Formats: sequence, structure tokens, C-alpha cells
Amino acid sequence: MAFALLRNCARSSMSVLERNFAALTAMHGTNATLIPHTQKIELSTIGQPLPNFVSTNVRKYSKKANRPERAYESDSDSDSDDEREIHEKKQGGRRERGNSEFWRRKMRTLHGVLDVNNDGVISYDDFMLLTENFATQGHLTPAEKEEFREIMKETWIKQWGEITPYNLVTVEQYLADMHHVVNDKDLRKKVHRFLPYLYKAVDKDHSGSISLNEFKLFFRCLGLTEEDAAVSFAVIDKNGDGQVTLDEFLKLGRDFFLTEREENVSRLFWGPLVEH
Repeated sequence: MAFALLRNCARSSMSVLERNFAALTAMHGTNATLIPHTQKIELSTIGQPLPNFVSTNVRKYSKKANRPERAYESDSDSDSDDEREIHEKKQGGRRERGNSEFWRRKMRTLHGVLDVNNDGVISYDDFMLLTENFATQGHLTPAEKEEFREIMKETWIKQWGEITPYNLVTVEQYLADMHHVVNDKDLRKKVHRFLPYLYKAVDKDHSGSISLNEFKLFFRCLGLTEEDAAVSFAVIDKNGDGQVTLDEFLKLGRDFFLTEREENVSRLFWGPLVEH
């Protein structure tokens, strides 16, 4: 009697196994084989999860590379306003930059700094005067000075066109041009390309970081006061170590163009903001 019951149970179990194996064979072809329960299932070889199995620990992998897909693809220029960009990408779009009054105020401030001769417009002469300030007051070698002049000349031509006494950039034109720059992925990658030369010019001891006194030299070359430099440096030097590294300098200068967060310390990178 007991033997008969055991035999019936065995037949019943074999019947279930046979049905499952038939289902697997129909799904994956006649060459399907039984997979030992100790062997991991590779989704890339099977094509889809087995029926009646729920995986709670499966990572999605990219078809192009054997690595987990990221929730978003970050741009190489997304080191500014990271949180905002990530949030906007998750929401399915990116808000246009440069529409806040705060951003416009920053650009008007920089226009005033670049207007070295204070005639209300930016010209190629202003660019060369600014270059000369850093070349003469700073600590660039003759080769670095020449390279700096070429970079500033190229920057002018690419952004504002021909070099003539009549090519003058008003405040409103500057705002419009910079609005275009910060909303163009390729252009905004180059928005800070001249900053390393400014840094080299004021890093007197070539230590790789600038002190308050060297930052004061930076402001003098811009035509700003040492008092303004002290105020800005106190805000910019977030960790209070009395030094600003090249990476910090470049990020601050770049953030000035790109961020619209008023609490960002880069707001004082080019001195105190104009009132309106």
C-alpha cells in the first residue's frame, strides 16, 4: 500500500517536471537543457526571464557595453548646476538657461569688467588692453604672453566677428550673445578657455594655488579694487584654507556663466554685481 502511494507521488512529480520541461523547450527551442538550481541564469543568453520566476536582483545592462546603464547620460559640461540638470533630465527636458534676472545681472557685471576703457561698449581694443594688463602686471613668460594674446584674439573673432574699430558690443548685444553661448552645448564648453591664462598670470610662485594677495592681483588686472578682492575671496574660499586651486578657479569662473542659483559663490568671481 505504502509502496503504491509512493509510486503515484513519484509519477505525479515526474508529470509536473515533464510539463515544465516541455514549456521550456517550446519557448527556447529543442536544444534547451535543464539548468541546475546552483547555476546563475544569464539573461543575455536566454533572452527573457523564465515563466513563474521573479528576479529581485537583476541589473539592467547596456547592449553596447557590459556595464550597468545609468539613469541618465551626463554631459561633459554638467559639472555646473549638477542637481538642476539631473532633475530636468529626469523630468524629460532641460530648461533654457539665461532667462533669470540674476543671470542677466551677472552678465551686465562682466560686460562692465570687459569694458576696460569705460566707454559703455566692448571692443577689440578692450580685449587687448585687458590682455596687456595681465601680461605686464602678471607673471607670464614671453611665450605665455604671446599664447594668451592669440587666445584672446581668437576668442574675439569667434564670438564677435571681425576686428575693426566699428565692431562694438553693447550691453544688450552681450546679453544676447552670451544667452546663445550658454544654450549651445559646444559653445559653452569653451566659455572658460581663457581662464587658465588669467590664473597663470597671478600664480606668482607657480604653486598651483593662489592666495588672497595673488587674488588681489587678479582683481587689479581687471581694474577692480583690492577691497572687492578681499570680499570676493572670503566668499569663494569655501573651505577657509586661504587658497584657491586651479580646478576651483576654473569651476568658479565657469559656474559664473552657467549657474542661475543666487546662492552659488561664483556670483562674486568677477567682483561685486551691478545693482541693475
